[in-house]
Amino acid sequence: MQSFSSAGVRIAFVDLPPAEGEGDPVILVHGFASNHTVNWLNTSWATTLGRAGYRVIALDNRGHGASEKLYDPAAYGSQIMADDVRRLMDHLAIDRADVLGYSMGARITAHLALANPERVRSAVLGGLGIHLIEGVGLPLGIADAMEAASLDDLTDPMQRMFRAFAEQTKSDLRALAACIRGSRQTLSREDVARITVPTLVAVGTKDDVAGSGPALAALLPRGRALDIPGRDHNLAVGDKVHKAGVIAFLAEGRG
Repeated sequence: MQSFSSAGVRIAFVDLPPAEGEGDPVILVHGFASNHTVNWLNTSWATTLGRAGYRVIALDNRGHGASEKLYDPAAYGSQIMADDVRRLMDHLAIDRADVLGYSMGARITAHLALANPERVRSAVLGGLGIHLIEGVGLPLGIADAMEAASLDDLTDPMQRMFRAFAEQTKSDLRALAACIRGSRQTLSREDVARITVPTLVAVGTKDDVAGSGPALAALLPRGRALDIPGRDHNLAVGDKVHKAGVIAFLAEGRG
């Protein structure tokens, strides 16, 4: 992996060339308690995009993976993490890119597209629907789950799911607790109406974390919904319908 300094915070990333040629850049932003390997490599996203001719750049968000761990919730605002993505683009001298985020990564992508539309050719919001507006991401109980003495102390299914996932990804639990507490910013309906880049909202039909994808897409000036049939929040990530829909969406922008 490579790394760079984002206003003093070390951010790790990979920069993968396409199967052939130079390729247009696609930046991948993973979800909470994940990392670039779990979210994008293990699910074959990087391979799929590379075969389609894209240059794939995937970062580990601050507090995650090989990036620097911070323990102050104030260090994890959604706009702060969106600025990490923008600075990564600056570091690599990329003027514009398609940006694909999942769950927390989709929230980061939405903030990036709102604040820096000139840098975002198109946006894909995976695993995040109307809760971009009506919710604040994962419940605060997830932070408590990260701080519990052990998984066995937890009974709530969602707390257990995210604590088990965090342990599986060998995450820094204290950093994740700070991240949950600090990255709970919503956008208003007026904000969403000002996201003018082409945006695909891709949500599993059994996802009880994201909120309605079509409801969010309807508020975006150039929004479109992609239903991922029969998939919940976790299984929608690497689903073949998700990948095919995103590849088709990206291709339209180059037609």
